[in-house]
Amino acid sequence: MTEIATYSNILTIIIMDRKDFLKKGFLGTGMFAASAAFGNLIKNDIDELKDLEILGFNHIPNSKSDISENIILHKSSSRGYANHGWLESKHTFSFANYHNPERMHFGVLRVLNDDRVNPGMGFGTHPHDNMEIISIPLEGDLEHKDSMGNTTIIKHGDIQVMSAGTGIMHSEYNKNSDKEVKFLQIWVYPNKKNVTPRYDQITLNKKESVNKFKQILSPNPHDAGVWIHQDAWFNMGTFNKDIKTTYNLNKEGNGVYVFMLKGTATINNQVVENRDGFGIWNINNLEIMSNEDATEILLMEVPMSL
Repeated sequence: MTEIATYSNILTIIIMDRKDFLKKGFLGTGMFAASAAFGNLIKNDIDELKDLEILGFNHIPNSKSDISENIILHKSSSRGYANHGWLESKHTFSFANYHNPERMHFGVLRVLNDDRVNPGMGFGTHPHDNMEIISIPLEGDLEHKDSMGNTTIIKHGDIQVMSAGTGIMHSEYNKNSDKEVKFLQIWVYPNKKNVTPRYDQITLNKKESVNKFKQILSPNPHDAGVWIHQDAWFNMGTFNKDIKTTYNLNKEGNGVYVFMLKGTATINNQVVENRDGFGIWNINNLEIMSNEDATEILLMEVPMSL
């Protein structure tokens, strides 16, 4: 009886912690959870979590991902997965109905979603607060509308950023009726809370990132790319086979999370393949060599703690 009671108490704590995680995530960072308690907060016909059950680990086994004391490798096939029909999403870190306690974040990098949205479909109006949100379109055209009065179209080659701050509402739809849109949705914890919400987007010159990294995001409004309220630097580059390059970190104590958009590369002696994620910290630089033509790499340098 004592053992049963003890197990029951542990189970109760786990359930309470899970609910607490979802509540804090939904209300504090803009994460979504499908439950009756939150059902009235978002009402639209294409809610990204409609009719989905919250599931720990999303039926995906938690594969060993740490290579050494300062390196972690998240294979593409180990990501969380959700298929809502109109939306197919792969989650590098815990998000929505995918919860993995070993995949909560990398430093202040909280969300890295690889999304595909069917023609004419999209995310209905929903809230965010106190989060830096970056969208990187990979294919197609994504229409954005928000409570700040912005209505824009972002496409491949564009970078979009929102500082949710005190709170915003926005929607995102596939602008086209004949082709899907693919984009990365990235969330970074800010270093300032309750800032005035803002929106920005830029169009990159792809020629500037051939066989070298081009900065697309920084903490400095006057620097290259967009900026956010965090000591983070993002870079992108497309490399031919056997091209070697070195990335030097901008700030001591930061780590780098690499997302392989296309192709494969060897990074600090570790092979990283298409759609893999590779995190490393306690370093000053990265040595990178592309293993095939048209290898496209996204580097996200972020603080490892708030």
